[in-house]
Amino acid sequence: MVFIALYLATSLIAGDFYKVPITVAFMISSVYAVAISGGFPLTKRIETYSRGASTQNMMFMLWIFVMAGAFAHSAKTMGSIDATVALTLDLLPSEMLLAGLFLASCFISISIGTSVGTIVALVPIAAALAHSTDTSVAMMTAVVVGGSFFGDNLSFISDTTVVATQTQGCKMSDKFRVNAFIVVPAAIVILLLYLVLGQGIASPTSVPEVQYLKVIPYIVVLVCAIMGMNVMAVLTIGLALTGIIGISDGTYDLYGWFGAMGNGILAMGELIIITMMAGGLLEIIRENGGIDYIIQKLTARINGKRGAELAIGVLVAIVDLCTANNTVAIITVGPIAKQIGDRYGVDNRKCASILDTFSCFMQGLIPYGAQILMAAGLAQLNPVSILPYLYYPFAIGIAALLAILLRYPRRFS
Repeated sequence: MVFIALYLATSLIAGDFYKVPITVAFMISSVYAVAISGGFPLTKRIETYSRGASTQNMMFMLWIFVMAGAFAHSAKTMGSIDATVALTLDLLPSEMLLAGLFLASCFISISIGTSVGTIVALVPIAAALAHSTDTSVAMMTAVVVGGSFFGDNLSFISDTTVVATQTQGCKMSDKFRVNAFIVVPAAIVILLLYLVLGQGIASPTSVPEVQYLKVIPYIVVLVCAIMGMNVMAVLTIGLALTGIIGISDGTYDLYGWFGAMGNGILAMGELIIITMMAGGLLEIIRENGGIDYIIQKLTARINGKRGAELAIGVLVAIVDLCTANNTVAIITVGPIAKQIGDRYGVDNRKCASILDTFSCFMQGLIPYGAQILMAAGLAQLNPVSILPYLYYPFAIGIAALLAILLRYPRRFS
């Protein structure tokens, strides 16, 4: 409560949710938690906090963050994003600009595992296409933002997927299958909608030359991950490919590759620190009976799996609304969701899918989230102007709610 009140209040006063570093809010909340944890010597309290920050699952998550950061940045430096963008645009059928742009966003986001990276790559292109075809810039921008959450929700190297699966103790490939049952129908509906809305819009006349070799790392990572290979092995293979291809074609030398990997690892620093502090904070809360109290209050009126799943979905959405960060929301709610799920017999794979989908649904609709702020800045728009066109985040929220109410997919419900 201190964390949410501190972060929310100071951000509202500042009028900017990114003026207050989330790491500072977690630090102050952690100090407060350690200070009020009565009945234990100070060294014991710090030991409890440290234990929560360094559990086996937590450390595995952090290693994945390190590898994912190194792969993503070395691939970007090599030009893989530009090559993937050029390939997807080259494959656009005539009269299908909106649908093609949505498919491109979905493919790139599921390949690189980050909605922000997809937005940075495609929004400038979408805005330019909107101007050249006399189409709404806000709609074109929203198409990219919506598609970017497809991969944020499903990709094996997305931090939300990593956190959701690790906190619930299930395999990424299993979570992918369950999650796909829920959101792929929504994506198909939105694709059909864009096919209708896009009639009469001309496709681009000039497309950059496709460098097929540079798309290989993303394709290999995607295929290996879908085959169920260990995520660390997948990222290692992808990282090796960026080095082999990047050095062989002269994009960078050996030291340039090392530098790109290093910058990628450093870029994950804040997320790693947040993850560790959130783990320590939750361990202090658990030690003092706080987790049991939250579960008791949340489950007071729950009757069966449907109520438990709804409680988990609502809780992660509320935390995301307050923190404007879907990964932090899952990190915060994950351990609580695991206990609620175990108590009411919710399948771990569906629980992870609900956490990820509801957090992406809320993150895709808040105008102060990193994704919409980034997209608005690149397209030179007011963030609020994008909201009415964000069809896909709305669709996955509805799909997740229906999956709970209608007990779908049946096998995992």
